[in-house]
Amino acid sequence: SHNGGLPAPDMHMCMYDWFKRFGTERLVYGLMHQNAWSVFPTTPLAVQCGAVRAHPKMAIAAFQRNASVAVYPGGGPDVFRPYSMRDKIYFAGRKGFIKLALREEVPIVPMISNGAHDTLIVLADIYEQVKQFHELGLPWLFGLDPEVFPIYIGLPWGLAIGPLPNFPLPVKIHTRVCPPIVFERYGRKAASDRDYVDACYERVMSEMQQELDQLVLLTS
Repeated sequence: SHNGGLPAPDMHMCMYDWFKRFGTERLVYGLMHQNAWSVFPTTPLAVQCGAVRAHPKMAIAAFQRNASVAVYPGGGPDVFRPYSMRDKIYFAGRKGFIKLALREEVPIVPMISNGAHDTLIVLADIYEQVKQFHELGLPWLFGLDPEVFPIYIGLPWGLAIGPLPNFPLPVKIHTRVCPPIVFERYGRKAASDRDYVDACYERVMSEMQQELDQLVLLTS
């Protein structure tokens, strides 16, 4: 789970902790949304830090190098979810990471945080309304579907509309690496079992929410 708009400060904190502990001896690659490769001028820097395109083939290649893979399944809808949902795990029903873990027979190690969603205040997501204008002929900026269209209060804009970059407000952020989640069955057959994938997804959501609830209580 990640928070706080495009800067996602908790994600950077987790990466800092990783490199501080493991250095370059234990590699980790982060899956980054396809749109980011077309828009952001910071992409070369992200690549140097281990970002790769968000595609199963890239994750599989990383596993073959005995590396870990950082995945943020909720993407834009997660990082720009409304402030009222700041203490909720939200993956927008995306289950590709479950199928990947089952197919490649790897555990899922959840990373959660509290505080990062206070670095901006997301009032609402009006993507569905804006999408109607697009269907009437209004083009997307840069020709890319943003998947999310937040209204938020934050620096430097004050009130901003759309997934614009922002400067995080200075707040205290707490992160936690949770115990690994190991499933009962693995392999391609398990990854193709829709009911089993759904059950694994619900388990991950439930365990992460329990961990986040505890973290919120400890740090509030």
